[in-house]
Amino acid sequence: MKMTARISPMLWFDGKAEDAANFYLSIFQNSRITAIMRCGDNGPAPKGSVLTVGFELDGIPFTALNGGPMYKFTEAISLVVRCDNQAEVDYYWERLLDGGTTQACGWLKDRYGLSWQIVPVRLIELMTDPNPQRAGRVMQAMMKMIKIDIATLEAAAAG
Repeated sequence: MKMTARISPMLWFDGKAEDAANFYLSIFQNSRITAIMRCGDNGPAPKGSVLTVGFELDGIPFTALNGGPMYKFTEAISLVVRCDNQAEVDYYWERLLDGGTTQACGWLKDRYGLSWQIVPVRLIELMTDPNPQRAGRVMQAMMKMIKIDIATLEAAAAG
């Protein structure tokens, strides 16, 4: 397996590494499986079973590991998807949420328990507005949201 980035995430799954990689590939364009490593005679799982899956999402390298049930994902780490418009927010939200659960402020957990933030670029622009009152109104509006709605944020910024 050729490494394309010096640093990349390793995601721990309980026997679902290949399923998860294929789920993510179905959502993100410019994505592909780069390598599958199977267990051999010396384990750590049954011979022929998937140990790791190398994959890219929109050109970013990841590795999924079938590590077992000992560890679970937490909100302490999440993957951020920056979106150019509401249609992109809706697309990624709906697909990543399939089988998952919603959280506040544009966060969700997918069916594998991995946390994602679906963030419109416009949210960052509005929250970094040099006018602290505008930025504050945007922050208050965002804190009430589950999925981010750009039109509501812009209305809040306008006052």
